[in-house]
Amino acid sequence: MAIGLIGKKVSCTQMFQEDGASIAVTVVKAGPCRVTDKRSVPKHGYHAVQLGFEPKKESRIKKPEKGLAAASGGIVHHRLKEFRVNDSSDYEVGQDLTVELFSPGDVVKVSGNSKGRGFQGVIKRHGHHGGPGSHGSMFNRAPGSIAVGSAYPSRVVKGRPLPGHMGDRRVTIKNMRVVQVRPEDHLLVLKGAVPGPPNGILLIEKVERKQ
Repeated sequence: MAIGLIGKKVSCTQMFQEDGASIAVTVVKAGPCRVTDKRSVPKHGYHAVQLGFEPKKESRIKKPEKGLAAASGGIVHHRLKEFRVNDSSDYEVGQDLTVELFSPGDVVKVSGNSKGRGFQGVIKRHGHHGGPGSHGSMFNRAPGSIAVGSAYPSRVVKGRPLPGHMGDRRVTIKNMRVVQVRPEDHLLVLKGAVPGPPNGILLIEKVERKQ
């Protein structure tokens, strides 16, 4: 299992390849992430590394948080995330991990929360067509019949597309490719789109390829 980084979506843009073709890319600010804690098999039963992203302002830090962060240099972070690794002894508490973990051409998976759309009807949420829009029709954007009331099963079956909360769900995009790495700015340029709005928090994990 390979380690990853916590990042933040910056923007979507395009880049031109050597042959002149343009590709859609997403710029992500990834790290620097500090190792705030470790898990080992003898003590916890598994190997993992806890990373912190974005230091908190001094005025927002609480006393218990200072105690927990003392071992990693006393810096309290907004975001903490555990990454499973093959051997946690390869990392030291207080160590900073940067985008130099990645190289152009690496395959990664990116996880984040999709944009929230609020409460939506079946046309926007599920792509229903609705009814006629003219000639006095009163069936325009309604879901229509959702169950057979006089025959089996005489109830609304589970999974029926209905109005409800749309978006704001955990989404993982697999097999994304790293196009460019900019260590001086802590930026990763990824081919394609990633979930979430600008400034949304993302997890970027390197995918280990089987030989």
